[in-house]
Amino acid sequence: MYTRSEPAEREPDTSARPPLVRELLLVAGLFLVYKLGRQAANGHVEEAFRNAGHVWSFERAAGLPGEGAVQGVLLHSRTLVEAANTYYATVHFPATLAFLVWLYWRRPRHYVWSRRILAVLTGAALALHLLFPLAPPRMLRAAGLVDTGQVYGPTVYGDTPATDSMANQFAAMPSLHFGWAVVVAVGLIVATRSRWRLLWLLHPLLTLLVVVGTANHYWLDAIVVSALLAVAYAGLGLPRTPARTHLSWPAANPARSYSSPAYARSGARR
Repeated sequence: MYTRSEPAEREPDTSARPPLVRELLLVAGLFLVYKLGRQAANGHVEEAFRNAGHVWSFERAAGLPGEGAVQGVLLHSRTLVEAANTYYATVHFPATLAFLVWLYWRRPRHYVWSRRILAVLTGAALALHLLFPLAPPRMLRAAGLVDTGQVYGPTVYGDTPATDSMANQFAAMPSLHFGWAVVVAVGLIVATRSRWRLLWLLHPLLTLLVVVGTANHYWLDAIVVSALLAVAYAGLGLPRTPARTHLSWPAANPARSYSSPAYARSGARR
């Protein structure tokens, strides 16, 4: 009796794996450009606050829910708000790095595709940071939100945004926290075959609630980065996977069957 079973987990296509040293240098270079680009956008304080007022007014005119609704849920519990701050401070880079490392070893073709998506997205985001500096909602007095990182901790930002040498606090648009989380989720969904793989979408969903609830980003920051990602995915398409070869049962040869010795003997006995 023939029993159909699920195909076994495919082995990595090592021929598609780029040289490790080159990839390390490339990723390190991209990270350096990312940091330098964010630093280059510093110093536009007045413009950043002016743009923040425009974004806040646009969201209210468009009927988007207030960011304070999410923050209000967090502020009901100190443990919850501290967990959100910790998630914001510690998950962004390590999760993305672990994602790239796993893809590199287990799904090389998907790794190259995801790395290109991340590079395109980050480049476009840096351009927007330069063209449209934006103060986050935690700095906007009209928003009436709490800077949860400064009040409850932990935080990754300095007390004086204008002179923060570690990060550009006026680069809220678009949200790379949310954008990179979407890339991680989509990459794992495409690269894996588990029936539970759609649960990876919880990562960007949780990231969205965290960046909004901690008042580090507006809803519009996530909407804009989603639009950039849509363009990147449309332009680069899906990763190419090598065609599989399926073994099939050999087809019967009628001529050979009727001329076989076994058939001849059975015919002679008739």
